[in-house]
Amino acid sequence: MIKDYRKGDDHHALNHSAKAAHDHSEHVHHNHGNSHSMAADRPHGGDKHAGHHVDDFKKRFYISLAVTVPILILSPMIQMFLGVDWRFSYDTVLLFLLSSFVFFYGGTPFLIGAYRELTGKAPGMMTLIALAIVVAYGYSSFILFGVTTVDFFWELATLIDIMLLGHWLEMKSILGASDALEKLVQLIPSEAHLITASGMTKEVAVSELKPQQTILIKPGERIPVDGIIVNGQSSLDESMLTGESVPVVKNPGDRVIGGAVNGEGALTVTVQNAGEEGYLSQVIALVREAQESKSKTQNLSDRAARWLFYIALGAGLLTLLTWLSMGYSFDFAMQRMVTVMIIACPHALGLAVPLVVSTSTSIAAQKGLLIRNRTAFEEARKLNAVVFDKTGTLTQGKFGITDIVPSAGFEETEILSLVGSLEAQSEHPISKGVVEEVKKRDITLSRPESFEAMTGKGLKGIVNGKDVKVVSPGYMEQENIPYRIEDYSRLSSQGKTVVFAIIDGRFAGMIALADQVRESAKNAVDKLKTLGIHSMMLTGDNKQVAEWVGGKLNLDEIYAEVLPHEKANKIAEIQGGGYRVAMTGDGVNDAPALAKADLGIAVGAGTDVAIETADVILVRSDPEDVASILELSKKTYSKMIQNLWWATGYNIVAIPLAAGVFYGAGILLNPALGAVLMSLSTIVVAINAKLLKA
Repeated sequence: MIKDYRKGDDHHALNHSAKAAHDHSEHVHHNHGNSHSMAADRPHGGDKHAGHHVDDFKKRFYISLAVTVPILILSPMIQMFLGVDWRFSYDTVLLFLLSSFVFFYGGTPFLIGAYRELTGKAPGMMTLIALAIVVAYGYSSFILFGVTTVDFFWELATLIDIMLLGHWLEMKSILGASDALEKLVQLIPSEAHLITASGMTKEVAVSELKPQQTILIKPGERIPVDGIIVNGQSSLDESMLTGESVPVVKNPGDRVIGGAVNGEGALTVTVQNAGEEGYLSQVIALVREAQESKSKTQNLSDRAARWLFYIALGAGLLTLLTWLSMGYSFDFAMQRMVTVMIIACPHALGLAVPLVVSTSTSIAAQKGLLIRNRTAFEEARKLNAVVFDKTGTLTQGKFGITDIVPSAGFEETEILSLVGSLEAQSEHPISKGVVEEVKKRDITLSRPESFEAMTGKGLKGIVNGKDVKVVSPGYMEQENIPYRIEDYSRLSSQGKTVVFAIIDGRFAGMIALADQVRESAKNAVDKLKTLGIHSMMLTGDNKQVAEWVGGKLNLDEIYAEVLPHEKANKIAEIQGGGYRVAMTGDGVNDAPALAKADLGIAVGAGTDVAIETADVILVRSDPEDVASILELSKKTYSKMIQNLWWATGYNIVAIPLAAGVFYGAGILLNPALGAVLMSLSTIVVAINAKLLKA
């Protein structure tokens, strides 16, 4: 099908609007200090740490540690180990008082956590820790009444110290996993320069800005809200928002994103979206939503942690009864039981998946990859086919010159200079494509002495004294102007739009234009091939255009002339062929297909990111990001499995050691060492999650 030159093709205009459906109010008042609010309501941090933050655990740890020193000195067992005798009257009472302080002050977070778990009918690790320290404290306290001659006061104090240290480090890890999200939050400036009706500027809070107001953005400042430039030119650094490393030059009429850094020029901007409607606010809401959502692996982890609690409780009681039945003292059996309960706490298991989720989601956001559906993202590792929409995804959605065929006696530069001078006077998509090529080649343009647009036929005018026309095939046939039919047939058979240059009444040459294939599209297809994934294209465009694009990109399958309402059926047909499919489109016309696919990827979302049918949103219209999201999915799942093995493998090995199975071989763990190993497993899981790289 030959496209009529001046009727134009509107397929280049991509509509990327979408509905923002996430409340940002929770971010507006976010505390950037050292509070734990960022992680407080997540699955891995909410219940057990509610009411406490990093500094609270840090303070409790140091104070409890200081009090532990005299407890160790007063402990008869430690004195015996050191070969000294520092006993004095009422030293046991002093030991009890100091230990009581550590129990109630240092142990409070665990006691509160256990209360919340039990009232919520979801006993977990905090209940286990609380049970262990209550049993140790309660049993040791009987020494005051002569009921027992052995105490666990020093084990109790060191256990609480180690638990506080472990939770403090864990919470720092949770916050660290959200560093990228924290940085996004901090990108929102607090004030803006509002231009009043009188033309004066005044400082106002960003929260007070309303749409259609005008603001001034000075060089080097962060842009406070989304808007449209009405005056000025500058380069903007959007790297923290879109992952685009190169500064983007912006001119009047261009859209700017709140949070980007202005470069060297001053800009006057009309406010479009402010507050929770802004792009950055939507990104933050989406990232938090993804971080707080649970995947299939997380649900598996939660079930395992819940079962481990009951196993640990049962193992602890069984250990106690077993050692008593074997004739060992109640003190020894009690110590074994406490150690089993401590070391079996499913702490690392509870963190194994959530920390990876938090880390991967933040990494993705920093690179402009927004995950809306955790489960679909996690399942992306199983995909074996990616279906691309053509326009705006594999192609730029705008015309560009692909071929210039000069006639005898004319040079390419001369043709482009004269034709470009006329096209520069028009806003037609083809005109823009010609002018873009002229700029690339640094060809000088001249202002026409006369200019006229011939409706449905082309342009004509006088440039540097020459009569220049840029016309359609219909005009050439109408005027019976001869040209090389074979050249025209070859170009048009590829789906390209061909225009003709006539200079001083002579046919000067042909210029072929087409929707430009993105430079990154070929890299994307090559990357997908290395991952063993088939690349397919689904387009409503004609077969010639589709085959030309598919040939340039070496696609595996091409589906052309598919109407928007037929795309979902085509996805179902591909799935029926045994493929697990990711559909990549603009999120509007492709919505049914995005919803039907195993993974819906919306590209080119611009500043409207809450596309309801997409599982993943790529802020940049870059096909390479499709490969990136699939690679990140594989790496994320791998990290989850590694962490689950670290956590469960540790318990499988440690519980028998804690119970004293190898006591006959001289291997025995005391409660404090058990707490050290339990905390160590948590730290290993946290570090492993942080090692995830995009």
